[in-house]
Amino acid sequence: MVVFLGWTLLSVCLLVCASQGQKNFTAESGQNVTLTCQARKNIQTVKWSRADLGDEYVFLYRDGRETLVHQHPSFKDRVDLKDKQMKDGDVSLILKNVTINDTGTYECRVVETGTSGLKPISIIYLSVVDQPRRPVGLIVGLSVSGVLIVAAVVGFVIYRKYKG
Repeated sequence: MVVFLGWTLLSVCLLVCASQGQKNFTAESGQNVTLTCQARKNIQTVKWSRADLGDEYVFLYRDGRETLVHQHPSFKDRVDLKDKQMKDGDVSLILKNVTINDTGTYECRVVETGTSGLKPISIIYLSVVDQPRRPVGLIVGLSVSGVLIVAAVVGFVIYRKYKG
């Protein structure tokens, strides 16, 4: 019953998210992630934001250059456009060395030349999880055990050969 209910809730969430045009993406901490956004050509302004940052933004490109004035400190020197020339309207964002704190809903908005107002283009929910830790103690313990077992077998074989 619990498994069925869990799958039902998951299915409902996937349907709701898909109907709103939101993309979901999961990454491991430490990875570089590309958040995709495709607009038309003749782009004047690109703004990547996250609602929980208030007035600060993730990335802002305006009038031919990147603007850093109100960029949230956690994104300084960690974000850049995938294609700085924005060929074919590609305004995808590269987020470097993601951490769990980067989890959230990112929104890409664009102003095209001759239009006014930031138009939402893409909404992406990014979930960042810790990298699975490798059990170093277990690996070392199994390696040492393996070496001891091989040594014991070799020792037994040598003992039997010289005794017999």
